[in-house]
Amino acid sequence: MSLRPVEDMAYHPLSDKLVEILQTKTQNSNPLFFRVIVAYYLALVASQMRASIKGWAGRGTIPINVYALALSPSGTGKGHAVGLVEDEVINTFRKVFFDHTFPISAENHCQELALKRAARNGTDVDEELIKLGKDFQSLGSLLFTFDSASTPAIKQMRQKVLMANAGSINLQIDEIGANFSASIEPLTSYLELYDKGKIKDKLIKSNADNTRFEVIEGYTPANMMMFGTASKLLDGDRTEDLFYQMLEMGYARRCLFSFTEAITKENPLSVADLYNDLFNDDQDDWLEEVSDEFGKLADLSLMNKNISIDKATVMYLLEYKLNCEKRAEMFSDSQNIQRSEMQHRYFKVLKLAGAYAFVDFQDNITINEVEHAIKLVEDSGDAFAELMTPQRPYVKLAKYLANSPEEITLPDLDQDLPYFKGSSAQKDYLIQMATAWGYKNGIVIKKLYSDGVLFLHADAIMETNLDEMIMSYTDGDWVEGFKPHKVNFDKLPNLFKQDNHQWLNHHMKQEYRTEANAIKGFNLLVLDVDGGVSLSTAKMLLKDYKAIYYTTKRHTEEENRFRIVLPLNYTLPMSAEDYKKFYTNIVEDLPFEVDAQVGQRCKKWLTNVNTEIHVTDGIMFDALPYIPETIKNEDRQKKNMEQADLDNLERWVINNTGDGNRNNMLLRFCMILMDANLSYERIKEKTINLNDKLPDKLSEIEMAKSIFHTLANRMVKAGKDI
Repeated sequence: MSLRPVEDMAYHPLSDKLVEILQTKTQNSNPLFFRVIVAYYLALVASQMRASIKGWAGRGTIPINVYALALSPSGTGKGHAVGLVEDEVINTFRKVFFDHTFPISAENHCQELALKRAARNGTDVDEELIKLGKDFQSLGSLLFTFDSASTPAIKQMRQKVLMANAGSINLQIDEIGANFSASIEPLTSYLELYDKGKIKDKLIKSNADNTRFEVIEGYTPANMMMFGTASKLLDGDRTEDLFYQMLEMGYARRCLFSFTEAITKENPLSVADLYNDLFNDDQDDWLEEVSDEFGKLADLSLMNKNISIDKATVMYLLEYKLNCEKRAEMFSDSQNIQRSEMQHRYFKVLKLAGAYAFVDFQDNITINEVEHAIKLVEDSGDAFAELMTPQRPYVKLAKYLANSPEEITLPDLDQDLPYFKGSSAQKDYLIQMATAWGYKNGIVIKKLYSDGVLFLHADAIMETNLDEMIMSYTDGDWVEGFKPHKVNFDKLPNLFKQDNHQWLNHHMKQEYRTEANAIKGFNLLVLDVDGGVSLSTAKMLLKDYKAIYYTTKRHTEEENRFRIVLPLNYTLPMSAEDYKKFYTNIVEDLPFEVDAQVGQRCKKWLTNVNTEIHVTDGIMFDALPYIPETIKNEDRQKKNMEQADLDNLERWVINNTGDGNRNNMLLRFCMILMDANLSYERIKEKTINLNDKLPDKLSEIEMAKSIFHTLANRMVKAGKDI
């Protein structure tokens, strides 16, 4: 059987069912984070029972174990997930293992050791058993997991499980970024333990704290889970350097990786939906059943179980190994960490496949288990690739601000970010670079001043999906019943044609229309034109934009009254204050007059069954220059001040004129003035003056041939004097 494409493979069914429940109960849409956690715990169960793989290479066995690194911001649900797995999934296994399996295995194995020692030393078996019992007790209690350790303590725990011929040693470090320096010693020891559960002894003087015990042959499987936030681990300073050193020393090839920089939550749920997710009887019943099944895995008959792997499965895994080696050749000499991780993916697959087989009560690893493992290991590889992508300090700064729920001061940055250093000018430049990078990557950094103190805040924004325009509408009460919807932009005209409907460009809590109930997040701009400019002129001025124009009930041929609905390029989360400022900023720049008193998030708009609708295609309206307290808005305002001698129409034409559209924009300017009933000479005068202000103006000959000639023809056709 040839290696199948990864996209055709499936995740381990039991694991993925558990992952789905963890996602639901934590309201976290990132499955990889939980898949890595679940893989760690499955391997932990298998290794506590000393399950091993036989038939891979030679006559020996390979212990089943997993090392994992899961990086995610605070609020991901790590604590909840770990608690759920330990308290509701493997709880029965843990109890049976500690109450029965481990002590019985220890007793049986100590008796075997006593017989061997008595035969070797010519001593009494009972005396040897008493000595072993004292040694065993002196080693302390077996810990299911621990969060820190010295190398002597690790070796002492190894001695405990060697004497018992049961159990594993499991290191579980929370906030790895904050604790990385203090964890160097156990991490160094765990490098040795991964492959076959062995570690070399160091010759030191024996003392009360470090007793030298008789060597017992065997292996002690080790598992490790490291949690943390990416910003603390990848701090641009010593911790980050140490981390990459450890990856190069061998953790790249040993670990499963999950890397998340931002929390992804599902859309806000109703109280009823949230209750159903958190208190789901079907899920809770399933967890109880799984816990009972895991309890059976602690049966003494499964201790030291050898899980076989047949030739066909070995061949399949070898094909994957060769595939990984071929991909590894694509990395340059400077990418040795990436090359090592790729070359050794097959070994992670082998160990993980063994864990899957054990928890499924199988005696053999099949191609199914291998594919389940490949599926996760390849996801891990993608996360690792992202982890290894160097991030410049300004990128880290932008992401740090986006992940901070509160406003940040410069002293905060000095304290929290090691890479935020240098002179004031260097720090200002770093903020500017972060701001510029943010604009290109969906992060808007705002600068606010209070009592002369600079505060920085950032919002992560998403590009607008035209299939999901945010709105609420009702055909009933003007205040209640505004149901939330996400509507395809092309279907909006159907709504605007409805009879006596009201709609909003925001969602409302409890469907009740008040400013306080407005839910942050909008992607539609609504302009209300109540006379002052013709519909044709407005369309001409906004010709480049995707838009819907629909006339209101008060519209007449003499006095055009209509609404313009434009999709924004980004979906923006804004407070009431920011929304009002945002709307005002846009009104200031528009080349025609609109109602400036509608900058409220709860503003309702009426439909018109007899409306005249016009739809234009083009680009989405760029919202970024109008977001308050941003550099782009400051630049826009500065530019407006420099153009104070221009009216809004002239400024609009100049600011929207670039390479390739000068002729069109100037001609459009002429047509608008013609619609305003200006004379030919007056239009010509104003157009020449505007052309003179362009950075790359047209020549007099070009103006005469391409602009004024066309203007004259159109005025004649319209029956106007020249």
